[in-house]
Amino acid sequence: MSYSFELKLSVPFHDLDPMRIVWHGNYLKYFDQARFALFDHAGVNLYQYLIDKQYVFPITRTSTKHIAPLQPNDAFVCKATVVEARYKISMAFEIRRLPDNTICTRGTSDQVAVLMPKMELELEIPKDIRNALGFD
Repeated sequence: MSYSFELKLSVPFHDLDPMRIVWHGNYLKYFDQARFALFDHAGVNLYQYLIDKQYVFPITRTSTKHIAPLQPNDAFVCKATVVEARYKISMAFEIRRLPDNTICTRGTSDQVAVLMPKMELELEIPKDIRNALGFD
């Protein structure tokens, strides 16, 4: 089962590079915005989880494939999909320009659970987060 969430955004001027297209690093920012919207929608508050249970969830891997550039004021949808949440939280991302749904960017990321303050890597994602994201 995959849990997905789509976030509608538009390109602000300050995200552009000198060629008047979105600077490549900003796509990771869009992925993060969709990631946290997905967590919110699933009822997962990672900041509160740190306070209550002393876990953090650092990103350990990312990849991005740029297909078509986003330009000034383009409206777009960034879709985040959880593809794994047992041993790590793996997400797939897709950015589509609106209204024609042109695929502009695809990406992935992995996050792990780390118990603070000892910085102990956990070998599975806590059960309540797994369940909220649709994984038993």
